[in-house]
Amino acid sequence: MKLVRILFCFFLIQASAQEILSEEIAMSNGDILIPGTLSYPDVQKPLPLVIFIQGSGNVNRDGNQAGTLIQSAYIKTLRDSLNVRGIGFYSYDKRTSVIANLSKLKNIRFSHLVDDTRLAIEKYASDSRFSSLHVIGHSQGSLVGMLSLSPKVKTYISLAGPGVPIDKKIVEQITAQSPELGEIAAQHFSELQETDTIASINPMLFQVFAPQNQQFLKGYAVLDPALEISKVTVPTLIINGDADIQISPEDAQLLHAALPGSQLEIIPKLNHVLKEVNSMAENQQAYMQPDVPLSPALLTAIAKFIGENQ
Repeated sequence: MKLVRILFCFFLIQASAQEILSEEIAMSNGDILIPGTLSYPDVQKPLPLVIFIQGSGNVNRDGNQAGTLIQSAYIKTLRDSLNVRGIGFYSYDKRTSVIANLSKLKNIRFSHLVDDTRLAIEKYASDSRFSSLHVIGHSQGSLVGMLSLSPKVKTYISLAGPGVPIDKKIVEQITAQSPELGEIAAQHFSELQETDTIASINPMLFQVFAPQNQQFLKGYAVLDPALEISKVTVPTLIINGDADIQISPEDAQLLHAALPGSQLEIIPKLNHVLKEVNSMAENQQAYMQPDVPLSPALLTAIAKFIGENQ
């Protein structure tokens, strides 16, 4: 385990420099590697710790996807931003982002992602450096987070989480681009549930319904986020942005309605990768530019919620 010391000068919150400790963690789930980064302020008292769960795709611990244009580093930026606010942060490489795992992922299931998060929770639940654990799930990770919670977790935060099963969300997203393809996607999902496979995949939808994805999708689609969040018993914050072009504020409202005691925040100008944007052009560029700042309102909402629920 490598320990790195980083010095931050954060004059808006405190006048003195704050030392941040960063550890590279070689975690694994059986023969699946899920290495991560733990960082926290070097202070003389236990701190709250966030465990962050990323969204769909081959997303690494920093929020980037190798081999794609998506290089927003939104998780790294969130890590740094919460550290200087007195909050520890742990994120790990999703098992699909680690090259050494690729030959072992033929039978990947949604439950495997839940297992990975539970390992992280167990690892830090008894760590005396941290006073409390707080799970943040982003996008697909929102549902993973709900299913991962244990009595050892103090709070749960859903960031841009779908409010309906993923088959409905994918069909909705495809329909917005092509009603005809949306109808075909709905038929593919029905066929998958009924026959356990899709006999003939529409070429335009092959990336979604490729044979290696089908069993993962089948198990994922039977999970209803609104039902699962209704079972959550810890203080819960549900966040969505009104500039999110992937998950709408209506999804957040569905989750909030399913858990009436939750706190709901719809943040202006917040996009899906947690950046503050002012136009569609900025929105799209934010996925590819790590230097675009995160939404200040988002950071305030998260830090305030955790601070009130330590």
